[in-house]
Amino acid sequence: MEKKPISRYPIPNLSELPEDIRQKIEDVNQKAGFIPNIFLALAHRPDEFRAFFMYHDAIMEKETNGLNKAEREMIVVATSARNECQYCVIAHGAILRIRAKNPLIADQIACNYRKADITPRQTAMLDYAMKISQNAQAMSDEDIQSLEEHGFSQEDIWDIGSISAFFGLSNRLVNMSSMRTNDEFYLMGRQPYEKK
Repeated sequence: MEKKPISRYPIPNLSELPEDIRQKIEDVNQKAGFIPNIFLALAHRPDEFRAFFMYHDAIMEKETNGLNKAEREMIVVATSARNECQYCVIAHGAILRIRAKNPLIADQIACNYRKADITPRQTAMLDYAMKISQNAQAMSDEDIQSLEEHGFSQEDIWDIGSISAFFGLSNRLVNMSSMRTNDEFYLMGRQPYEKK
């Protein structure tokens, strides 16, 4: 099979990148065992790379009592599927499978989260995320009340909206640049976890 380019935009050589960006890419490579293509594709615009990953890390890597890291990935997978972002569905689907320790969940959520094996609370979370992703101007106090009834705080609701909005940006950048998903993501987290 012919090897396709990572992006329709230029991919810089790692040696030519600013030190902080090169270090971030090397850290990700060491942790994951490969470099996700989004790091390479965004690296040709260093200021945007820094801003993108700073915001990404702020909303996706924090620990809170309201949303766990798997639920954050559920939001990404559901909204990215609706936005037809192949890269984000596949890459974040892999992360979701690992964080949820569930090899089935990402495919279920990407196809139809309302039929996925998730809790009513998580369904309400994804309903809100989808509304922010697709129809934010119609958001109402009733949407907030529904989430509060499921135990989400105001800060949790902000997080759900921020993740949905940020990945709307990400989905569009990825589609605009024809960013290709790394082959490694397809198989990650697909083997069932043994219960101990």
